[in-house]
Amino acid sequence: MTRASVVGTGMTTFGVHESSLPELFATAALSAYDDAGVDPADIDAFYFGNAMGGQTENDTHLAPTLATEVGLAGVPAQRFEDACATSANAFKNAVQAVEAGIHDTVLVGGVERCTPETGKGTGEMTRIFASASHRQYEQPTGLTFPGVFALLTKRHMHEYGTTEEQLAHVAVKNHGNGTRNPRAHFGSETTVEEVLDSPVVADPFHLMDCCPFSDGAAAVVVTSDDSAASFDDPVDVTGVGHATDLVPLGLKPTLHATQAARDAAAQAYEQAGVTADEIDFAEVHDCFTGAEVLASEAIGFFEDGQGGPAAEAGRTALDGDRPINPSGGLKAKGHPIGATGVAQIVELTEQLRGEAGDRQLDDPQRGLAHNLGGDAGTTVISIMEARA
Repeated sequence: MTRASVVGTGMTTFGVHESSLPELFATAALSAYDDAGVDPADIDAFYFGNAMGGQTENDTHLAPTLATEVGLAGVPAQRFEDACATSANAFKNAVQAVEAGIHDTVLVGGVERCTPETGKGTGEMTRIFASASHRQYEQPTGLTFPGVFALLTKRHMHEYGTTEEQLAHVAVKNHGNGTRNPRAHFGSETTVEEVLDSPVVADPFHLMDCCPFSDGAAAVVVTSDDSAASFDDPVDVTGVGHATDLVPLGLKPTLHATQAARDAAAQAYEQAGVTADEIDFAEVHDCFTGAEVLASEAIGFFEDGQGGPAAEAGRTALDGDRPINPSGGLKAKGHPIGATGVAQIVELTEQLRGEAGDRQLDDPQRGLAHNLGGDAGTTVISIMEARA
């Protein structure tokens, strides 16, 4: 079985866009073509993620529309939906198709419009986001995702003594990284005091603990490692894990330990033949600051209960021993749901190529992406490695 490699990346800025969804995606896809040095004729299949287009765009058949927009009419085109893990799932399936020899070169992407430019306000978008929670037992109670992750985080605080100040350090770090990322939704720094003084959204989260609604798109070109040898700076995909957890929240035996992430990480580490100690940095799904703390433990960067103290001590900063979210994460980079997973792959690729600009880490060799969906019900973990 061959391996898969990423040979081209493209990404829009994340924030508020006036472009239509097809135009937004085309911007990222055409950039990925240019970066890889390929034409549409070189692409065998198109896998992309879009989570909410049926509700936000009134479009439930986006695959041929986007394929047409980027010159891929005629190739197999498939839309994936897995809540916030949508395009990570598309990436996983593309990697597996290449590894199995079904396709040689695949365009993988994700796109979403989530800001008022869709014609829907914050309240309506919050309702649409909440449709990724349990229909019978969670949505009727009015539970939305700030509340979901507040429950997970509050239990973590109860078990281990994690503090609101430690959560605030996550926000400060990610906003600082976001100032170094020209594509980030938020490019301004913040302080622990500003985070703690911002309005409470769902205890223990303040407004500055929460990621924004964003518009944006990201795309990568995935090819077999045999073909990748002819490209400049290919980055190899060495492991991909995908797991689901019990849904709804009330069925989870341990709220503060996101089990799907632990299972997916174990799969990815086994495939890659490495341990957490051999990963140089990670992009994790910090939809809320508490989510980053839980993720940092689930992927094995820290022992259970040590994610909060590690953030406070600066261990997850760009110059720390376990850098997390050099891109700024969802917290500062932004969160267009369907684009987030592939955007993490873009960041891993740029870091491993040494092309991350002011946020570039010191010669990383391996990176990990952790993309979570819904009420911690789905997680996809990808491990990538610089080619020697």
